[in-house]
Amino acid sequence: MSEERKHYRQLYVQVEPGEVFAFIPGNIIEIFVKKGQKVKTGDPLLSLHAMKMDNNICANTDGTVASINVKIGQAVSKNDVLIKIKPDSQQ
Repeated sequence: MSEERKHYRQLYVQVEPGEVFAFIPGNIIEIFVKKGQKVKTGDPLLSLHAMKMDNNICANTDGTVASINVKIGQAVSKNDVLIKIKPDSQQ
């Protein structure tokens, strides 16, 4: 009997390039970047406290921070767009 996977988990929302979203509900405890700041893939952008853990959310592309949609102490839901990055390829 084959144990090949036939179904794969998918995102609930379509994510545009440069959109950084919450992967879990939680609270924003720190923001490490400012609007207009250059970032590289993997740079920490903010810290999300969820399930008794602090999770650093990192940049998913090289580019410039276009907008920060959250504030420190704000509660966020899963899939909320936290930060938008304008990718270098679009500049």
